[in-house]
Amino acid sequence: MRLDPALLLPPARNAYRGPAIATWFLAAYTILATARSLVHVLAPDGGAGSVAGIDISVQGGANIVAIFGQWGLEQLLLALVAWVVLVRYREMVPLALLLAFLDLVGRFVVGQLKPLEIGSPPPGTIGTYVLLPLVLLFLAISIIRRDDA
Repeated sequence: MRLDPALLLPPARNAYRGPAIATWFLAAYTILATARSLVHVLAPDGGAGSVAGIDISVQGGANIVAIFGQWGLEQLLLALVAWVVLVRYREMVPLALLLAFLDLVGRFVVGQLKPLEIGSPPPGTIGTYVLLPLVLLFLAISIIRRDDA
């Protein structure tokens, strides 16, 4: 037995047989997901105060910042999976869009169960309402098999 790092990324097929527009949409969504995750990871306040409008000057504010930073890392890992799909495993575009859809549905549900109590909704809340139907639409498009494939 020996360690074989090649097992992490088996040979690429890139044999996606759905419409190319679904791949382009996934690429645009992944750019957005990468950017928002990097804000949470790299911003001094994790985006909690500067983006979400949460008062982090309260007792426990440092914990809020820490949670936002860790949340950003989780978002970055999900974006990394989408980048791997786009670069190496395009046949998994529908699965990546399904993961994006489930992520957005989960955000929506959790947001309803545990709403933020702030003056105005952060961009992610508004973005969820916009992106949820779009991702669902492109998920449906992604599973249409092209006749020429």
